[in-house]
Amino acid sequence: MNWIEVSIDTNTEGIEVLTGQLLNIGITGIRIESAEDFNEFLEGTQTYWDYVDDDLMYLKDCQTKVILYLPENSQGLDMMSALKQALEELRKQNKYGALDVSINNVKEEDWENNWKQFFKPLYIGEKLLIKPSWESVVNKDNRKILKIDPGMSFGTGTHETTKMCLEVMQQFDLDNKSILDLGCGSGILSIGALLLGGKNAKLVDIDENSIRIATENLQINNFNKSEFDALCGDITSNKELRDSIGYKQYDYIFANIVADVLKAFAPYFADFLKDDGKLIVSGIIIERKDEVLDEIQKYGFNLERVENLNAWACGVLSLNK
Repeated sequence: MNWIEVSIDTNTEGIEVLTGQLLNIGITGIRIESAEDFNEFLEGTQTYWDYVDDDLMYLKDCQTKVILYLPENSQGLDMMSALKQALEELRKQNKYGALDVSINNVKEEDWENNWKQFFKPLYIGEKLLIKPSWESVVNKDNRKILKIDPGMSFGTGTHETTKMCLEVMQQFDLDNKSILDLGCGSGILSIGALLLGGKNAKLVDIDENSIRIATENLQINNFNKSEFDALCGDITSNKELRDSIGYKQYDYIFANIVADVLKAFAPYFADFLKDDGKLIVSGIIIERKDEVLDEIQKYGFNLERVENLNAWACGVLSLNK
């Protein structure tokens, strides 16, 4: 497998926070470059070292960076999309450096297009066939065809978290049901739910680019504005947005995000969900499964079951009665 090197400019304070976000996304191949840490190393070890390799001396004055490696496939695209959203959140705090991203010195738009060669038609469960918008498929078993062009938004169907959500939704009767998609990314979960019979979908994402891409993908799948609504913003800080979403209106809520955001959303899920509705949460690394699901259950939810796939978990919850 080939790998893409991604470099993020930060500062010393940002190293721990940023690496934590990367681990939440499932990115474990991480390297740190820090002038402060390197100079502390030089001062602390000068008694024991006669010299330091000249190849390392550039670290004395380097920009503090967190460097990570993504697989050169469609899952890497999903990881990069999730990373972009995490960086948007961190930039708001204005204390972790520029958080500028460079990708092997390749322009983002060129890199984005290069990923298309790795994104191929994908069968999910027994009812869905995901088709990149630029690919042709033969639908032998009469599946619902979900056309998607993720751009730089999370959601191709190849990542375990998205795949589990799409598989779980096929286990429910979505006919004429209302859907809330929190952290919609490419819009793939809303499209899947509407294809499976949902009557309308409300999509929410903090990234304006995701809202644009999700809207385009819904239209590619022949859904019109009477069948969906896409809103941009942060439900944790924007009551007007929460009012626009509407209370106790949704039969199903899908939230495929990351652990920390799910915990932040925990107080709000019950506000939006009908009393007999279902909440499906994903994007949770196995190590944080109990922590996240326990937090959600504090706000009136009962955990019905957990699906696991490789290093990821997806929870299905309902309101206590």
